[in-house]
Amino acid sequence: MNVLILNGSPHPNGNTAIAVSELVRAFDAEGVSTEVVRVGSQDIRGCIACRRCAELGRCAFDDAVNAIAPKFEAADGLIAATPVYYASANATLIACLDRLFYSTHFDKTMKVGASVAVARRGGCSATFDGLNKYFTICGMPVVSSQYWNSVHGREPGDAARDAEGLQTMRVLARNMSFLMKSIALGKAQYGLPEKEPWQPTNFIRSEPD
Repeated sequence: MNVLILNGSPHPNGNTAIAVSELVRAFDAEGVSTEVVRVGSQDIRGCIACRRCAELGRCAFDDAVNAIAPKFEAADGLIAATPVYYASANATLIACLDRLFYSTHFDKTMKVGASVAVARRGGCSATFDGLNKYFTICGMPVVSSQYWNSVHGREPGDAARDAEGLQTMRVLARNMSFLMKSIALGKAQYGLPEKEPWQPTNFIRSEPD
């Protein structure tokens, strides 16, 4: 089992890094390998809906997103962790996730997803909800913990004193490990759920000429 963790913070030793480190330690104890990619300080532009990824098999902008894509495909689980800016995730992480999910065409069914939000005080719930939508649009089960996946701290290092937040990270990692292992056993015995052909239904339809 292996988990890819995307750290959306631009600060290498900030409070989001503390939350991620707690996750990594708990995964290690469960025998699950992890890879952390810090995207918050990288130059990642947003999606422009050019749809060239359908032709190229990758995003037209050849940056960190294309480097992350094969790691995502190989992973059993994905965690998106971010500081909270204006009750939302770091814009660089959003740009990365928009393009990562849109440009990768491999089947994500039953890969496991989780999000983590780190804030001084407010905005964690809204950020948590927004990030989880990436998983639920493509058949990825979302992992729960003992509380919403949030850690609090203002100054660098403050998160180390959020005992409940760090416990929430450990429970999240243990639950995620259990779910990934359970899904692997289920896939081996039963396979993946049956796929139906996609039924696109547009709300506004072009009239024929």
